[in-house]
Amino acid sequence: MAATRIVQVLIDGATSDLVFSYTVPEGTTVTAGQRVRVPLRNRKAVGTVISVEMKDTVPSAYQLKPILGVVAKDAFLTPGLMKLAAWIAEFYLAPIETVIRSMIPKPSRGEKEERKTAKFVELAKGIGEEVIAQFSARQARQKAAVEILLSSSPLLLRDLVEEHGIPRSSITALERANLIKVFDQVVTRDPMEHIEFVPSAPLRLNEEQALALDRVLTSAHQWQSGEKARPILLHGITGSGKTEVYLQAIQKMVEEGKGAIVLVPEIALTPQTADRFKQRFAHIKESVAILHSNLSERERHDEWRKVLDHKARIVIGARSAIFSPIQNLGLIVVDEEHENSYKQDTVPRYQARDIAVVRGQIEQCAVLLASATPSLESWQNAQTGKYELVTMSSRVDDRKLPLIRLIDMRDETRRNRSGPAILSLKLRTAMEQRLASGQQIILFLNRRGFARSILCPECGYVATCRHCSTTMVLHRKEDKLICHICGFAQLPPKICPECSSRGILTSGWGTERAEDVLRQVFPHARICRVDTDVMRRKDQLRDTLNAFRTGKIDILLGTQMIAKGLDFPNVTLVGVLNADVGLHIPDIRASERTFQLLTQVAGRAGRGELEGEVVVQTFTPHHPAIQYARHHNFLGFAEYELGLRRHFEHPPFSHLVLITSRSVHEERARFSLKTLHSRLVEGLPEGVTVSDPLPSPLVKSHDQWRFQVVLKSKTARPMIRYIRSVLAKLTFPGDVFVTVDVNPYSMS
Repeated sequence: MAATRIVQVLIDGATSDLVFSYTVPEGTTVTAGQRVRVPLRNRKAVGTVISVEMKDTVPSAYQLKPILGVVAKDAFLTPGLMKLAAWIAEFYLAPIETVIRSMIPKPSRGEKEERKTAKFVELAKGIGEEVIAQFSARQARQKAAVEILLSSSPLLLRDLVEEHGIPRSSITALERANLIKVFDQVVTRDPMEHIEFVPSAPLRLNEEQALALDRVLTSAHQWQSGEKARPILLHGITGSGKTEVYLQAIQKMVEEGKGAIVLVPEIALTPQTADRFKQRFAHIKESVAILHSNLSERERHDEWRKVLDHKARIVIGARSAIFSPIQNLGLIVVDEEHENSYKQDTVPRYQARDIAVVRGQIEQCAVLLASATPSLESWQNAQTGKYELVTMSSRVDDRKLPLIRLIDMRDETRRNRSGPAILSLKLRTAMEQRLASGQQIILFLNRRGFARSILCPECGYVATCRHCSTTMVLHRKEDKLICHICGFAQLPPKICPECSSRGILTSGWGTERAEDVLRQVFPHARICRVDTDVMRRKDQLRDTLNAFRTGKIDILLGTQMIAKGLDFPNVTLVGVLNADVGLHIPDIRASERTFQLLTQVAGRAGRGELEGEVVVQTFTPHHPAIQYARHHNFLGFAEYELGLRRHFEHPPFSHLVLITSRSVHEERARFSLKTLHSRLVEGLPEGVTVSDPLPSPLVKSHDQWRFQVVLKSKTARPMIRYIRSVLAKLTFPGDVFVTVDVNPYSMS
């Protein structure tokens, strides 16, 4: 008796972890990672094949049903991705179905893969030039169509009609005469097809770059020879030429027939990074795929399909690009590895940097984590030998790091009785000098809007969001108060709703107000603001950055979208308008983020032939994060901050798990968390501590009340297993949602 193929299928569903067994009909090829259609009770369902087994006998009690068919011939998930999905589900306490769904683009998740098609026209088989003589004078259009198709076939039907002026009736006549064939064909969209790339040659490396490249290639070859290799942490100062190291390492991988993934933290960085890679690999058709959230669903699917079809061997994108189905992966690069945006804030709440390390072990490929300001977790791993440390301590061509000047805004406030100044006298003077010399300026302010809040000085009223426990931000151009948490908007009051006073004031300022001030102070300068309020049109950010690069903009004002990774040789002055944003908040990473952000934004200055200068405006000039950033002293900051973290047993010397309950009913959310807390403390494993149940820092968000507990342990897995066992025994009211965030990056 022939063996029977049995497949385990994970059924799709928002919260489903249902796995059922089915048989595979003769003549159907199915592999793990493939999407299939299956019968489920009295309906049809779609799922992912988890495993395929061959069984000589199947007990009759099973009464297994056969699968109904496959969604696509390809396995959407490689064996490595299947292992990675299982690891993520276990470590991050996420449903395996949710993990797999996050790995597959939306157009490929249904019963049929959604692919865009278009009608093409080509000459029928065996039709050649001899047919032209058969057309009469009245058939001139048909003759012209055949002549066109002889030189370029197949051709889009739309192009034949619109560009060449061939009537649809003539095409129909040719089709009836069996001279041409009209057919549907899948078409793909390239988000960068409108850009013409000029191939670029590799640059000559300096000694530090050459050493870094050698270490990366050695790591890749260690895996190829069967040895284990550690992930590499590349600590390279801003402007040290890290990207050229990536490019040459990836070029070597491609030459060896391998693929590569490059993660970048911000959509803002993707266009510039993608441009450089497309130029370097322009000689390889469709070599680079771009994956990030600024693409439409269909564009992202087409790029993903290029990878699945082995047309693209290099993938560049944000955190989800780590799930690209690249075969024969040789290298994973995580650029700006310290960035918080690598942490996913919805289920599955993974950290893409850590997932890159895990995938590197599964796929047995080199992993390169790179930053001028490494995360303290990665730095500690390098200090303990878990990662290999490679350092690049000088800029290319021996260019100097920019001089950083601190401006104590307390003194500016004393001189300016109308309130805190947006531009200090020294920054304004420095800007005037640069503009007079034809040089460019970047100003950084990580706050959107015109005013951070509006308040009544008579009764103390502050405009707050009715859906969230936060103040609303005034956006003057739209003439609205907007909540930056949920997006709720309303008209700003003309009089105080509480006491009817007409003396309502604005407090604080953001990029919109800073832009107004700049236009008043520098009326002849070409100024552009970059934040999510204005960069709404597709490709608008790319166009703005290109305009700045070509000298069409003098002053670029923006949020963290412009703080990292960008390279503009004519920028000689960077101004940080308020270095204290995000510094004085109840978060263990507040100092680290401030140091990283200041160092990164300062690195945008002096990247060309001219020396750069950075002016940092702050109300706390003596704060260690600001002082260490002023002196470009990462080692000093890391030693200082790690000392504090070690003393209080904060990460990286411990692992945290944040458990949050939320509901539209305050008491249900609070009671549910107290119940969970009481179960957690009953059998708490040794070495695990749990906080008291408390309101979240943002106690209300999107109309939901939020309460939380935090667990801490030096080892993660025993704590995670314990939490899973406790949650498995509990049920919560239907309107109460409990979320678990392993190693959270935000405690709010």
